[in-house]
Amino acid sequence: MAFSFFGGIHPKENKFYAENAPVQTFPETDTVVIPMQQHIGAPCTPLVKKGDLVTMGQKIGDNTGLCVPVHASVSGKVKAVEPRPHTSGTMVMSVVIENDHLDTPCETIQRRTQSQVDALTAEELMAIIREAGIVGMGGAAFPTHVKLSSGLGKVDTIIVNVSECEPYIVADDILCRYYPIQMISGLKIIMKVLGLNSAHIAIEDNKPAAAKALKWEIDPKDGIVLDILPAKYPQGAEKQLIYAVTGREVPSGGLPAAVGCAVFNAATCKAIHDAVYEGMPLIRRLVTVSGDIAMKPMNLMVPIGVGFNDMIRAVGHSENPYKVLSGGPMMGVAQYDLSVPVIKGTNAVTILGRRNKYVVEQSRCIRCGKCIDVCPIHLMPILMYKSLYSGDVEEMKAQNLMDCIECGCCAYTCPACVPLVLSFKAAKHHIRTAEAAQKAAAQKL
Repeated sequence: MAFSFFGGIHPKENKFYAENAPVQTFPETDTVVIPMQQHIGAPCTPLVKKGDLVTMGQKIGDNTGLCVPVHASVSGKVKAVEPRPHTSGTMVMSVVIENDHLDTPCETIQRRTQSQVDALTAEELMAIIREAGIVGMGGAAFPTHVKLSSGLGKVDTIIVNVSECEPYIVADDILCRYYPIQMISGLKIIMKVLGLNSAHIAIEDNKPAAAKALKWEIDPKDGIVLDILPAKYPQGAEKQLIYAVTGREVPSGGLPAAVGCAVFNAATCKAIHDAVYEGMPLIRRLVTVSGDIAMKPMNLMVPIGVGFNDMIRAVGHSENPYKVLSGGPMMGVAQYDLSVPVIKGTNAVTILGRRNKYVVEQSRCIRCGKCIDVCPIHLMPILMYKSLYSGDVEEMKAQNLMDCIECGCCAYTCPACVPLVLSFKAAKHHIRTAEAAQKAAAQKL
């Protein structure tokens, strides 16, 4: 049964730009840049140095703690190990590989038969997933093996997220159309690890072709249910999707496991299949390159480390881009340097023209309440905004500002053009800085 979560909006989808573009294998570039930070947690330490020869799929970075390794997406020679621009807007230590265009596979890449996979334990499967460097590929980039291990004994409902509600982006839609068998296979591995006999695949009703492809491959005996939900933004957010599928509400500050749920992205499921059956680490991903000035929008299967500029050049644009986003127009991050590489969490590159250059003057809040009506977390955005400019950290916490998912619904509807989301990001930084200072002061006592 589908439940409608509170708030949300219906922005113009603009998915027609790329929804009929087939999957294309992107021609490998002469150089790839592999950042050592592509996940939530500790960055990897480089395991190679300048001049080393590497093979495709070879581990080139790793660390302990909350971390997953990174791998070479091509074979070739390490050109440099140095800080390079990252989609986060910072400089990140990266391994630069000069591609030899031979794609010589690493000797550790070994396929497994169905009987071999059946014989693997949950612990062995999680170890394989960890060594393959798999993270949440919907953007969060949280290590998947950690999510699985923390859900053992707590989770009774698995949800695969195919809602993909951001405008322009169709990567998950296309992935389910072209690779439904692999996606469902990865889901079955997740079910085995968590010891569950049922799961949900949640997809919005604006993706009929993907829904048909999935329905065709789902065996009723496997206990997998396809939930077709009315399209609404931001249904792809974990808490909103959990409510839409189950009616359960994740508590403030809580994780999905608190209500017995675990949510995985469709691309993550395919990556798990590739790791377990093909022995292939996460070195490629599907990326939608689209936008209102894209001349030939594409869905590209891209090696990790390919630069945005190479993909934009392949797609072409009808005018000089005003803005290039990693992600979509609602939650994407504007890029200052187009040499930034595709990373594990990159699902789209959105190219926008000057028609999106809105020159407006911010006015004062008119107390219309629209931001409150659309907030899917039941927050009071204008009071959160006021608390930031009062500088009162305790008031910010009292307004549950840290619960904001930065979906952009409030800013989208605000007639006064108040920069709400930008302010909330600044407020979160302010809170974290204050808490760190308090912790440091307490340790000195």
